[in-house]
Amino acid sequence: MKYQDCTGPAQAGDARREAARAPAPYLSDANINPETGLATDYLNHFNEAIMLLDMATSCPDCRAEFLDWQPMGYREHFAASRFAGRELAIAAYETADPALRERLDRLASTMTALLEAMRALMLSEWASDAKDTLTASAVVELKSLVTRAGALINGAADCEIPPAPQAVVDRLLKR
Repeated sequence: MKYQDCTGPAQAGDARREAARAPAPYLSDANINPETGLATDYLNHFNEAIMLLDMATSCPDCRAEFLDWQPMGYREHFAASRFAGRELAIAAYETADPALRERLDRLASTMTALLEAMRALMLSEWASDAKDTLTASAVVELKSLVTRAGALINGAADCEIPPAPQAVVDRLLKR
C-alpha cells in the first residue's frame, strides 16, 4: 500500500476532528452555520433541479438537463463539489446533532421524491396541459421545501418537516 492510498481516510479523520473543535468564525468563514454544523450550499443541488423543472415546459434543453439531474445526499454533494470547505462541511455534518441531520435528510428525501416523480411524469404519456399544471404545483411545493431546509440549516428549531416523502408526492398528484 502506498502513502497516497492512505491519505483520504486520514484526511477525513483530520477534517472530522477539525470540525469538532472548529471555532464558530472558522465555520462561518466556510459558509457553515456554526450553530447547526450544516451548510446551505447543499440546497444548490435542489435549486438547480427546481430551476430546470420550472423551465422544462418551455425550453427543451432544460427538459433534457432536468432529466439528467441525479439525486445526491449531503455527503455526496460536497464530495463532488468545488465548494472550498467541502471536507469541513462533511465533517461538520457528521458531528452535527443527529436529530437535526435526520430532519434535513427527510426534507432532502422529500425533495428528491418529488423531483423523481416529476421526471417520471415528463417521460409519461400524460397530456401536456396536465404535465404543465403538475409541474407548476411541484415547483411551488419544492421551493417551500427548500425554504424549510434553509431555515433548518440556519437554526430554526421550529421548522415544519413534511410527512413521508411518498405522502407529499401522493398529495401533489391528487390536486
